[in-house]
Amino acid sequence: MTRRTKIIATLGPSTDQTAVLERCIEAGLDLVRLNFSHGAAVDHERRIKQVRLLAQKHHRAVGILADLQGPKIRISTFVEGKVFLENDAEFILDAALPAKKGNVRGVGIDYKRLPKDVKKNDILLIDDGRIVLVVFKVQGSRIYCRVQEGGVLSDNKGINRLGGGLSAEALTEKDKKDLKIATSLGVDYIAISFPRNAEDILYARKLITKEKSKAGIIAKIERAEAVKMLDEIIEVSDAVMVARGDLGVEIGDAELPAVQKQIIHRARSMDKAVITATQMMESMISNSIPTRAEVFDVANAVLDGTDAVMLSAETATGKHPDKVIEAMGRICIGAEKQRSTQISRHRVECHFSRLDEAIAMGTMYIANHFNVKAIIALTESGSTPLWMSRIRSGIPIYGLTRHVMTERRMTLFRGVYPIHFDPFVGKASELYTHAIAELKTRGIVRKGDWVIITRGDSLGVHGQTNTMKILQTQ
Repeated sequence: MTRRTKIIATLGPSTDQTAVLERCIEAGLDLVRLNFSHGAAVDHERRIKQVRLLAQKHHRAVGILADLQGPKIRISTFVEGKVFLENDAEFILDAALPAKKGNVRGVGIDYKRLPKDVKKNDILLIDDGRIVLVVFKVQGSRIYCRVQEGGVLSDNKGINRLGGGLSAEALTEKDKKDLKIATSLGVDYIAISFPRNAEDILYARKLITKEKSKAGIIAKIERAEAVKMLDEIIEVSDAVMVARGDLGVEIGDAELPAVQKQIIHRARSMDKAVITATQMMESMISNSIPTRAEVFDVANAVLDGTDAVMLSAETATGKHPDKVIEAMGRICIGAEKQRSTQISRHRVECHFSRLDEAIAMGTMYIANHFNVKAIIALTESGSTPLWMSRIRSGIPIYGLTRHVMTERRMTLFRGVYPIHFDPFVGKASELYTHAIAELKTRGIVRKGDWVIITRGDSLGVHGQTNTMKILQTQ
């Protein structure tokens, strides 16, 4: 059984050896993530070149996602690197305190507007909620807090406000520089961290367009206010990510499962791809097998309909990057065997405004009610396969395209498998024969199998899919 859910693996020191990265590709990764919170431009460039070479060697399309750091609000640094905060102790967050001056009484902060954003009785969560502070006074540059949950606090830990509402803009100056680097390196997707609304995404798209890049935008849903603006953010993005770390801190752990399901459902309903991320297989940073809870976590995301599941430290700094990809792949396949992953009522009662969308939906209806082995979508942009992939089905969709960028963009879509194919090579009258031959040479179909092919009469023109044909392979 071919896995339909895609796997994204974050690159880092653990994958820098060519042999390890090659094993990860062989294990089945579909996209790689470059974390721009760490590493210099030269590191990202080296890793991209390595991925491109190995993908070419293995005749694979592998997408590349650049993940911008965003306005991560952090404490500064301590004299001794860390302190222990006692419950009920007073602790000061001081925007005027220099680095390396922090102690058990207080520490500096890198976001200088924080004293203007908070008020008495606000709850501040530090280090993903491990330290909990309650604000009892704000005076000038200082935020006076009472420690509600203490413990060890070390340098540069993140700060969130319970319920969200901090005013930091989504794109920092560092992000803008990193965006230029990412576009110059030819990445396929750029993830925007901490967007508050559609305007943040539209601004990012303007910057990407200015760099003459066609990279898709992934909106990371990790602010409480982003959940309230979910539909408008999805509408202007190419995909969304359920970034459960900061999101869980802002809205609370108990609310997170339902919100994850909501984000996945809304993204699929609005014909956008969706990624589920953060701590999915975290125990495998050091262990060679996942916990049962992690198995259930990945499987539930698959059952909910996520397009992709993402690995972070598990592959970037973990001991077993290829093993964690293999384990995640097995879990995905196991979940995909469930009948519920192949039954869909998406858009059954909808009216379509576009012909190519109607063709895509009609194709999936026929495929799910007829003995079809495979769907072949001849595509310029990847839009038709994306629409098809919104319908739950066990039938593979092969996106045949002459554009390398489109191949790589389709690596994110659930149940879609990109194949490089130039429709202008050979006689036009033999186009269907050549397309089916691509699948036959790969052992995907054989004589007597039924396939559905979609195409546009105007080959090479985006948005012109207007033909669906059912053929039996010869």
